[in-house]
Amino acid sequence: MTRQLLACEVAQRRSETINGLQLQFLQMGPERAPAVCFLHGGAAHAHWFDRVMPALGDRFHVISLDQRGHGGSQWATPPAYATEDFAGDLLALMDRLGWVRMTLVGHSMGGHNAMGFASWHPQRTAALVVVDSRPYLPPDRVQRMRERGRRPPRVHASEEAAVASFRLLPRDTIADPALLGHMARMGLARVDGGFRFRFDPACYADRKPVDCWPLLPGVTAPTLVVRGEHSPVLPLEMAARMLETIPNAELVEIPGAYHHLTLDAPEAFSAALDRFLRRTL
Repeated sequence: MTRQLLACEVAQRRSETINGLQLQFLQMGPERAPAVCFLHGGAAHAHWFDRVMPALGDRFHVISLDQRGHGGSQWATPPAYATEDFAGDLLALMDRLGWVRMTLVGHSMGGHNAMGFASWHPQRTAALVVVDSRPYLPPDRVQRMRERGRRPPRVHASEEAAVASFRLLPRDTIADPALLGHMARMGLARVDGGFRFRFDPACYADRKPVDCWPLLPGVTAPTLVVRGEHSPVLPLEMAARMLETIPNAELVEIPGAYHHLTLDAPEAFSAALDRFLRRTL
């Protein structure tokens, strides 16, 4: 079997100070090409799209951002993890890169942030791809998130122990174990006493997600909603309601995939994304 190219093997890693925080991102593709920005989910990082970015790198200027508090990007002190904070980073980063408009591709928390951005800044959004993300997080789910964020971060004695402990949330997946191992290793930082995952617990403990349902009618960009066939996060009924609420939206379901569908079925997701972008941009 031919080994699949990973974006991090060919992409440039960049860092910019945005809204007082140093933000890191992967970048590839022609700089004058249409801009595409990938946004990962909560407690994840830019490499969640390592198997997706190479399919676009010859035709688009692509970045995958470590959002504030995640991956190699700086933690916000005091904590500032409202949807408006993430969207403000995107707008400032666009201005820094000289992008007038961009396509946003967001998974889970990244999809939620992308929905907010596309509704608040429709003139800056060329297209929107919402990847297994729901517009609203009910209070009980936010409370569980905040409780999880108040736990002290676990330090692992070795890199191998940290990788062995790595679990997705939700846990169900059909991803290649080698790809999951890569996700774990790319999310690690060396600290006193061993290794921990690079994620600010305050992103959960102080997360303030906006209710995007009232915002969705303001999304003017062509929109693709993508869900995993077996995802518990975005039920089919909720996805159907999103299509009714967003003016110009369509739905694609990735067979066999769960919530983390860029890991479960990167080729199928890349193909669906490519078809949408070819028609749209």
